Amino acid sequence: MSTDTPDTAASADEPTRAELAARVEALEAELDTLREETAAATAAAEDSQKMVIVATQGTLDAAYPPLILASTAAAFGYDVTVFHTFWGLEILHEEHASELSLSAVGNPNLSVPNAVAALPGMDAVTSRLLRRKIDAENVASVPELIETSLDTGVDLQACQMTMDLFDYDEDDFFDGVTTGVGAATAFQEMARADVQLLV
Repeated sequence: MSTDTPDTAASADEPTRAELAARVEALEAELDTLREETAAATAAAEDSQKMVIVATQGTLDAAYPPLILASTAAAFGYDVTVFHTFWGLEILHEEHASELSLSAVGNPNLSVPNAVAALPGMDAVTSRLLRRKIDAENVASVPELIETSLDTGVDLQACQMTMDLFDYDEDDFFDGVTTGVGAATAFQEMARADVQLLV
């Protein structure tokens, strides 16, 4: 017949002092690790540089510079924001991004005289030629560069005033684009940035 009382049986299930000390030691070690990780993350955030790009143009050739610069800077650890305003908003429009055109008139990089460039349909012709060149050289398309930028953490912003002007809503843009950003917010980000670019 067992002589254990209920109190004796309960105390047998309780951890010993040595077990409690081991648990406390393990928790303290875990806490130290968390503190070190938090300190490292804070230091990294303080050390990271910020870049703000303002994209104002919406032609095929003008879409590449902000996206290439943004994704490259993000790959190097920069905190990058691209504020798209006025025609630059077309770059972020999900339907329009793959249909951006090139202006042939007055473009010094095209070997087309202005008298010829001004003919009807020449913008479409030169745009088609540039797209063929992009494909032949295996250069990413504008939508692909947008996805790359978003994947690398670039904050692609759409100007609220321009959205209202063009009657766009947030569903018109690629998933992940920050919509409804005002000029005042963009200006504050530029003021805090280490690098500011207008393209």
